[in-house]
Parts: sequence; C-alpha cells; structure tokens
Amino acid sequence: MAIKVIGAGFGRTGTLSIKAALEELGFSKCYHMVELLTHPCDVKFWEDASQGKPVNWDALFDGYQAIVDYPGYRYYSQLMQHYPDAKVLLSIRDADSWYESTLKTIYQAGPKGWKKLKMALSLPFSPKLRNLVRIFRMADKDVWVKDFQGKFEDKPYAIGIFNQHIEEVKRLVPPERLLVYQVKEGWEPLCHFLGVSVPPDKPFPHLNDRATFQQASKELY
Repeated sequence: MAIKVIGAGFGRTGTLSIKAALEELGFSKCYHMVELLTHPCDVKFWEDASQGKPVNWDALFDGYQAIVDYPGYRYYSQLMQHYPDAKVLLSIRDADSWYESTLKTIYQAGPKGWKKLKMALSLPFSPKLRNLVRIFRMADKDVWVKDFQGKFEDKPYAIGIFNQHIEEVKRLVPPERLLVYQVKEGWEPLCHFLGVSVPPDKPFPHLNDRATFQQASKELY
C-alpha cells in the first residue's frame, strides 16, 4: 500500500471533510492531524521532517493511502517525489473566510493553547501526554513561527502567505497531477480527478466547522 493522494492545502480548508470523503471513496486510511493526535508516537517522524532530516515515509504511512492537513501539507513536494504516482489535492477557500476561521480555531488552540499543556511538564504523566505536548510545540514552531513568521495576527500578511502557498503549489505540481479544489464543489470534481464513481445517495461530508472545533478545544483545555 502506498500514498495515492497528497493533500497540499492549509488547515481550515475543509481537510477533515476531505479526509472523510477520501475514505468513503476507498482511499483508506487518510492521514490527518487527528491521526497524529491519536498516534502521538508518530511525532518523532514529523520532528525529523521539520528539522530537515531523512524520514522513512513508508513506515510512517504504513496502512494509509492518502494524507491531508498539517503536518503533511508542509512536505507535499517531498511526498510527490517519494510517491511519483500520487495525485496532489490542493484544498482552498475564500482567503478572508479562511483567515477568520483559522484565527478563531487552530490559532487559539495553537500558540495559546499548547502553552497551557506545557505548564504540566513538571508533573509526572504518561509518555503519550508528553508526546502530545511535543506535537503542539512542533506545530507552534512550524506554522506560527516559521510559516507565518510570528505575524499571523497581521491579517494582510497572513492572507499573503496563504495565497503565496497556493501559487507555489500550482507552479510546482504538474497540471495533470493537480486538482485545485473547494469542498463546496462536492463529489463530482474530486471523483473525476481520482477516477472513481460518485457515491450514490451519499451527501458530501461536512465536518469540523468552527463551532465544533471551538467546543472540542474547550473540552481539551
């Protein structure tokens, strides 16, 4: 089993809905941030990737056929080379809508949220919880410090990075391997791109909207 679909879109572009859709279409399983949180020992692979070290992608993605969301989207170009037959799915949305959603969800759970967990480092707790802290720390450095240079609250700057990433993916990925996609488009363009049939009488998944994310974050923190 090898990766067949590589998601290159930022978080908050419908990635959890896309994960569910891909799995419904038979690309199972699909690696997403929720998989990392479920299997926090995977953090060692992603820390190596973040530090520019070699990564055993096949070991990390054993049992998976697709990948979307953070942290995988940051390494779409490496994954394209490692899985030359895989197609690339660039999920996008209106930039203003993306920014407001990100600001009120993963940004709140990121730079501010993981530091609450870090306060417990002096207490005895399980290796699993310790790995979860490593995940949040890594995400903070990767996304908010490196990708957005600590300036995510500067809306024009953040949207500029969002748009720059989209243009980079479109420039680097051969057109025949790339689908630029919004979840509001539903099944048809996704299924056509992947060469599979549209599921009969099956609504396209709509998961992890802002209210759902915010409630889950309250329960976590």
